[in-house]
Amino acid sequence: MANLINNQFMLKSSTAERLYFDYAKNCPIIDYHCHLDAKDIADDISFENITQLWLAGDHYKWRLMRSAGIDEEFITGDADDYEKFLAWASVVERAIGNPMYHWSSLELYRYFDIKEPLGLNNADQVWETANEKIQSGLFTARQLIDRSNVELLCTTDDPIDDLSAHRRIAEDLSMQTLVLPTFRPDRVMDIEKNGFYDYLSALAHPSSTPTSWIDLKIILSQRLDHFAENGCRLADHAMERFVFVPTTDSEAEQVFHKKMADPDTPLTEQEIVIYKSALLLFFATEYHARGWTMQLHFGCRRDNNASKFFTLGPNTGYDTIAGDSNFVAPLADYMSLLDSHDSLPRMILYSLNPNDDPIIDTLIGCFQNGGKSMWIQHGAAWWFNDNERGIRNHLRSLASQSYLPGFIGMLTDSRSLLSYTRHEYFRRILCDYIGELVERGEFVKNMDLVGSIVQDICYNNSRSIFIPEE
Repeated sequence: MANLINNQFMLKSSTAERLYFDYAKNCPIIDYHCHLDAKDIADDISFENITQLWLAGDHYKWRLMRSAGIDEEFITGDADDYEKFLAWASVVERAIGNPMYHWSSLELYRYFDIKEPLGLNNADQVWETANEKIQSGLFTARQLIDRSNVELLCTTDDPIDDLSAHRRIAEDLSMQTLVLPTFRPDRVMDIEKNGFYDYLSALAHPSSTPTSWIDLKIILSQRLDHFAENGCRLADHAMERFVFVPTTDSEAEQVFHKKMADPDTPLTEQEIVIYKSALLLFFATEYHARGWTMQLHFGCRRDNNASKFFTLGPNTGYDTIAGDSNFVAPLADYMSLLDSHDSLPRMILYSLNPNDDPIIDTLIGCFQNGGKSMWIQHGAAWWFNDNERGIRNHLRSLASQSYLPGFIGMLTDSRSLLSYTRHEYFRRILCDYIGELVERGEFVKNMDLVGSIVQDICYNNSRSIFIPEE
């Protein structure tokens, strides 16, 4: 079987090749949004085999396997690791046009020096070769991160987290990569969901459950202080649908009191929006004061299969693209109100709906901070969009409607330690896109100039934001 990954992979011109190999390839990785577990990094975990390292927890692969008719026993079920690996091999070798085919080939090549794409014909050989390397003691969590040239990774952490794993990492002088927490307050935002009252009780521990809106803000301020003391510079909010109305503390107090007085009392849609809006204002003001960056994710409908959610839980591959342009008015009103009070933090906006690309690219132009390049960012093509077409369309829209040289580039948004090859995938597509513009005579063929744009997108822009100054 012919090798898929070679020097020309995704690079269709000599200019693209020069941009990738001379400017992009060796840039360190700034992974400003991922879902790796800080405890796994602190413990420097190891793995028994490639299934545990490669397939466990990767709902991208699970989703593809289900679509190909693989029984759940071989995905998240009780089949042994070898059987699960063979099931994946039977799917990925036929996954034409799916990014999993490219990602898997890159991962096998870069981490295991396996040059042929995986299929049933070579599955036994790949299984043996990969497992021999994994069991060599050179494939622990930290070694994989070091090998991937990761300078910074930001985990995703609940406000309730004590961040002890992050402190262990920070105190370990042998750790070369900077690992920082990200404040992710979804559970305190979701007042309408089951478990809200119990969550607030845990959040307030060892003090009592908050009984007032003011109490809640004090507790959250303390948690923000805790995160700041542990190096946090980022917050992340995931909302299926962005909502906001101008509101007051007294209105938020009424809603919060109603919920806490009787947790089983349903709130109206308007009450839910008031509560979420008040918290969004509170958080953004706090982030601005602390110099943090606020990420907003929307356009996703999660956990659509109720029976699978009941048996498997969240983040198991049952989410979908959703959303429409109705987010524009509330988001613009939110940002405008913050801006009028000089409290608009640096933001990164993501929509899972690719139809929203030009909408976001024009909206961010309304709130850029003079003197600071790309104060409001359109985040990287995300989740279902981090494929070749999604990345190219994102780049085209950002370049035509905004300022591509100010873009902060790729993230992994992944739970897999092998996902860092997605940065190579992105960088090759980026260099090919820019190289195409140069080759067509749409931009000057000044390689130092064009190369500097590539390096800024791949590394410099994100580093300037997320690496703390000495």
